[in-house]
Amino acid sequence: MENYELQRLRSLPVESVAERLGLAVLRHRSLCPFHEDHRPSLAFNVAKNNFHCYACGAHGNTIDLAMKLLNLPFLEACRWLADEHNVILTTFKPSETKPPKPFDAKKYEKYFEHPFLNEEARHFLFAERKLDERVVRWCRLNSWHDRNGIPWLQIPYYNREGKLIGVQNRNLETPSNSKAPSNSPLKGEKAGEESLPSGKFEGGLGEVWRESSPRFRFPAASRCRIYDLPVLKMLRPGEDLYITEGSSDCWAMLSAGRKAIAIPSATLFNKKEFKEELQAARILENGNSLHIYPDKDAAGENLHYELLAFANDMGIKLVRHDLPDGCKDFADYWVQQSVHRTPVPS
Repeated sequence: MENYELQRLRSLPVESVAERLGLAVLRHRSLCPFHEDHRPSLAFNVAKNNFHCYACGAHGNTIDLAMKLLNLPFLEACRWLADEHNVILTTFKPSETKPPKPFDAKKYEKYFEHPFLNEEARHFLFAERKLDERVVRWCRLNSWHDRNGIPWLQIPYYNREGKLIGVQNRNLETPSNSKAPSNSPLKGEKAGEESLPSGKFEGGLGEVWRESSPRFRFPAASRCRIYDLPVLKMLRPGEDLYITEGSSDCWAMLSAGRKAIAIPSATLFNKKEFKEELQAARILENGNSLHIYPDKDAAGENLHYELLAFANDMGIKLVRHDLPDGCKDFADYWVQQSVHRTPVPS
């Protein structure tokens, strides 16, 4: 693992990491999970991005928190953090004498010419996420089963011109909040493919951990940075553009009838690349404004502030919309409002 990757994991918002680990954070404090705590003694320093318990002395950064709370060794804790925050780690390093292979778009284009949705994918997209079928067709979502029978959702990433530049495979069997036990082995995928570890608890009286089941898989050199870029060519002058965090929020926003693109993760916001894409789409010249529903966690707030600083530098208007109580992100909100058939507010 490279030093810059470790730094990226250490720079993940510590309060967001704590919440994903199941801690209830209120006013930068929570009950300490490392001793019997009845008054919130675990404090989070958002400026230094670390934690410290004033009772038992537990302290450290985001990696330390995952290691202590999940009882994982260093490398497994790093990979758990990467999995939960959609950070792509280098698991295959080519020889120094050979240049890295570029993304082989031709190998994957055929899978999206006539996408197929298996039973698990249809349940996930339509029963769980309540998505519009037209959105699923527009995004060319595909599905498949691996040799172990695990269902995967295949998500293509295209550039503005509609050229395939990356593929993200999402495990439909692994819940997003799963926590791997300390004895679960991390088995890699085939060489040249990113594999972020996770797993699945089988229900029943005796829970069994399903091993070697990563949450995401990425082909080598896959560029999964900004999702749904082709929508920029459809944006009319003065029309609103919604910025979401993650493809799921983007699908929900598109289902709500809004034009949207997505940053795969709040930790992967690349200001330079984002600026280039908006400039190429003539967003500034055409008077388009940006809109965002920040996720209700520290990472979502950080993304909002980064976009706000970016918008101010570019002279673009950024409009913030707050999610109602009980909704952690826009995808969650879309599901709830779909059930109750209430309109999405402007």
